[in-house]
Amino acid sequence: MRQTTPSIAGQCGFTLVELIMVIIIMGVIGATASMFIKAPIDAYFANAQRASMTDMADTTVRRMARDIRKALPNSIRTPVTAPLGQCLEFITTKTGGRYRADVDASGHGDILDFTAADISFNMLDSNSVRPADQRIAPGDVIAVYNLGIPGVDAYNQDNTAVVTSTVSETGFPVESTVNIASKLFPLASGSNRFHVIPADEKIVAYVCSAGNLHRTVSTTFNSNCPANGPILARHISACSFDYSGSDLQRNALIRMVIQFTESGETVSLQHEVNVNNTP
Repeated sequence: MRQTTPSIAGQCGFTLVELIMVIIIMGVIGATASMFIKAPIDAYFANAQRASMTDMADTTVRRMARDIRKALPNSIRTPVTAPLGQCLEFITTKTGGRYRADVDASGHGDILDFTAADISFNMLDSNSVRPADQRIAPGDVIAVYNLGIPGVDAYNQDNTAVVTSTVSETGFPVESTVNIASKLFPLASGSNRFHVIPADEKIVAYVCSAGNLHRTVSTTFNSNCPANGPILARHISACSFDYSGSDLQRNALIRMVIQFTESGETVSLQHEVNVNNTP
């Protein structure tokens, strides 16, 4: 058998000049196409960035609104010691109830006395059936009829008393006996209501500082808006908290404006929270 070698006659390739010309032409075409593609791509990434910032801003104000709705009536304030409009603080609550104001038909019942210092009272409810985070526990603080004015101001502990021991339950329907440190409360509540301030979170403050939004918790009744709490949100370029409830109306309004800036994009979100100031 005779082997034959393929002939290279008639085969041809690119010259170096032709290859360079193709590269140049492809570069021109690519550069031209990129002019039309760049704008939509940039717009996509810009929209994605704005959507992410909007979501972050919305999550932030909703987190704040959830806290604000648990504020003790007439305890919300924007301290003048903090940068103007950049701090909002309030006394938080975890639950509330109604105290016994009169004895029952048989003359029994531990009423909350407003004529002399008292050390216990009956709550017209069962403490044990409440969710764990809403049960009254030793160290919690009872507040009655807070008006936020001299003489009836929870910040000054005018109308508060510390729970001293575990709450016990008796009777049917069940009433819970709340034992407190001896206290003469200045004013009775028209609807026999009281609020419970948690032992480990008496004051919550939101503070804008150095481009961050801090959530600071105080276990005492002193705050002055320190910016040393955990960071709730970053990239804050401006913020403002406006509270319209200083006239002791039953309802108030908090207006929050928070502006986020990142990678040249800015998103500003305004949110309003209605506050129930009925003590």
